[in-house]
Amino acid sequence: MKIRAEERVDVPCRGCTEMTEPNVVQFRDIRIDRYDLAGARAWMAGICGPHELQTRQPNRIQFHHKANVLKSMSTTLGRMEYGTDVTIGVEDAEHLNCYSLSLPIRGEQELLKDGRRLYSNQDQGLIVTPHETQALTMAGDCHKISVVITRMAMRQTLEGMLQRPLEMPLKFEPVMDAVNGASASWWRLARYYIDELERGQDLFNQVFFTRDIESALIKGLILSQPNNYSAELRDQLSVKLPYYLVRAKDFIESNAREDIHLEDIEAAAGVSRFKLFEGFRKHFGVSPMAYLKKYRLGAVRQEILEDASVRNISVIAMCWGFSHLGRFASEYRKLFNETPSATLQRSEARRNRSL
Repeated sequence: MKIRAEERVDVPCRGCTEMTEPNVVQFRDIRIDRYDLAGARAWMAGICGPHELQTRQPNRIQFHHKANVLKSMSTTLGRMEYGTDVTIGVEDAEHLNCYSLSLPIRGEQELLKDGRRLYSNQDQGLIVTPHETQALTMAGDCHKISVVITRMAMRQTLEGMLQRPLEMPLKFEPVMDAVNGASASWWRLARYYIDELERGQDLFNQVFFTRDIESALIKGLILSQPNNYSAELRDQLSVKLPYYLVRAKDFIESNAREDIHLEDIEAAAGVSRFKLFEGFRKHFGVSPMAYLKKYRLGAVRQEILEDASVRNISVIAMCWGFSHLGRFASEYRKLFNETPSATLQRSEARRNRSL
């Protein structure tokens, strides 16, 4: 086992850290390498709580966990891998200390929960939630970013947002979209902070700075990922879209395969072009036509990932209104950070493994 000299090894106390003592530094800048099953399980039990760790090849365990623990609420941000196929089982879920979120950078993982098998790769993250029996299987080549948020921090943050005590534990939908929508923005934010912590920690040692970062991450997660309090939060916190934007958005999404022009969207909204642009910029951050293009690109990606017949990428793109295929490929890569063919290769590999 290798442990960096500056770290504190009293990890099992981590789940009991009180948020009322923000200046107590339990440990930070974690980096550990373990090559035995029991050691890897004991380490992560100290981070997340009791769990089972199983593998068919215990002699091939190469567990690496590199992370940083922010001081205020003990949020852990980092990366990990096990080096061989492992299954992490959570049965005594009432004693799980945290919400564990992970997104593969490479490789895959799968969560078995409520009789469902939920697949995860670089496009989809997973949440292991307390209070629920579940099993997470990681492929040997899976290297992932990991965010661990204590139950106490999550509960206190949500109670602050609702301005009342919680009657039931917070439970999230387990699959997080890492490509589109608010949850994808959350993952990009988490990855940004992980990257920055790896570059240098001087600023992050300031509790007045990290307190706001942790609060933003937790609130962002609660607001972006569907959970059993989402409806109440929407009623209490959300700003409803103006009627004309609802009409414009519905028109774009219902007719995205057609040859849509700005004048068509303007007519569907029933407002002036100036007001239409103003509304889209304010609520979506893009122009109406940019919104249409982003929606189409997302739809193409979804078809590539899901279409069992493996249709030609060009055919799929043209069906969604992309007539200039070179420009389509460039815009696709800019939005998703990979080529359409790379998406197809991953989709085919996934299908072959399931056969």
